[in-house]
Amino acid sequence: MNGVALRAGWRRGVVELRQSFTNGADLWGHFFWPLLMVGVTLYLRDKDFGGFRLGALVLPSVLGMNASMAMVSMSQQLTADREDGTLLRAKATPHGVPAYLLGKIVSVSGGLVVELTIFLVPAAVLVPGLAIGAGSWPTLVWVLGLGLAAALPLGAVLGSVFTSSRSQGLLTLPILGLIGISGIFYPVTALPEWVQGLAQVFPVYWVGLGTRSALLPDGSVVVEIGESWRHLETAGVLAAWAVVGLLVAPVVLRRMARRESGSSVAERRERAMRRVG
Repeated sequence: MNGVALRAGWRRGVVELRQSFTNGADLWGHFFWPLLMVGVTLYLRDKDFGGFRLGALVLPSVLGMNASMAMVSMSQQLTADREDGTLLRAKATPHGVPAYLLGKIVSVSGGLVVELTIFLVPAAVLVPGLAIGAGSWPTLVWVLGLGLAAALPLGAVLGSVFTSSRSQGLLTLPILGLIGISGIFYPVTALPEWVQGLAQVFPVYWVGLGTRSALLPDGSVVVEIGESWRHLETAGVLAAWAVVGLLVAPVVLRRMARRESGSSVAERRERAMRRVG
């Protein structure tokens, strides 16, 4: 990706992010889920699990879950842009597809940072049992940064599979199932060993583990696999997913864009109008 594509992608992402804060539906999305998760953690804050506050265990995991769910947002937006012809227009401009991908990464990750802040600030104040210190923030930054780098290109690859927004449920349900086995709302060590092994293949578990290591007391590590935060393994797995995604996503998007045409966009619009009618 050359300098022209980088600058165009950055500008595109900033514009899309700014527009999302002037649109009522997007604003609802930015605030509803973070505030809902604040309510969940408050509900769980006084419940006990192995001598630890369950709310404190869940809070950092929710950060990891939301970072991982960015792949769903990326996939949904890419599919919508494919339906309405945005991707076709990007293909028609020089360096359009790489700039489009970078713009989506900027806008989705920027929106996610805002949502995580809306969740983290009140929850960290109201939920007891956390251990937030000077070392927490650098750990959160590199874990969430690598987590987004792993999730967003993967979301672009998955989004290229779907030709209609109506089919996105086929992606959302497996992602929710993956979250369910990844130790987000209860320790993964409570699950069978084969499920633990499966969870460790995917980035969702590792982002949750990394955020827990940043915000929880050292003693809470006893409920983790191997009683260790495994920072080296976390960085390695997330970096591997990020590298694979960043290599594969541009290739997949270019191939998908080559198959796009004005007639295919018009056909999808016509089908959508028939469904509405």
